[in-house]
Amino acid sequence: MDGDFRIHFTREPGALKHHPALVLNADYRPLSYYPLSLWPWQDAVKAAFLDRVDIVAEYDEVVRSPSMSLRIPSVVVLKDYVKPRKRVAFTRFNLFLRDEFRCQYCGDRAELTFDHVVPRASGGRTSWENVVAACAPCNLRKGSKSLRQAGMSLRKPPRCPSAPELLDMGRRFPPNHLHESWMDFLYWDAELEA
Repeated sequence: MDGDFRIHFTREPGALKHHPALVLNADYRPLSYYPLSLWPWQDAVKAAFLDRVDIVAEYDEVVRSPSMSLRIPSVVVLKDYVKPRKRVAFTRFNLFLRDEFRCQYCGDRAELTFDHVVPRASGGRTSWENVVAACAPCNLRKGSKSLRQAGMSLRKPPRCPSAPELLDMGRRFPPNHLHESWMDFLYWDAELEA
């Protein structure tokens, strides 16, 4: 088995890239949900050796050096608490997350881009309150016209989300891969249904 493992990773050097570690704050909550706070396994091992994190869960796979072997960490918790940001960064990703990865004109999820509700040509600013997710056909249809001129309406008015709102939105859109060792740490602080 050990020989097979060594050959497997020698022939596929990228194979260890598939072992990210979930990073939890000192309060055992993920640093962020979306994007999920993950480190490459090498960073998790380094942080553990520097005594910056505690290893909470591990993968079955082992990495070896000439003097030791170590199971790859799958969940690590920071020893020092990192205060969450209060201000939400205005990024394309956060904008799509706020709008639930849907066009704010027709509700479609395909070919998303963003659109200025009040066109820049008419003095519209690039801000939370004026930019929405839009599918390419709706964006093209609206062009540099106002909503009234284009005969279109918004599903909901654009606004700056709070950090807790964006965190909650992130929980609704988990990444494609969630390792089973992460599940106990991802949703434990979510409100239970009655």
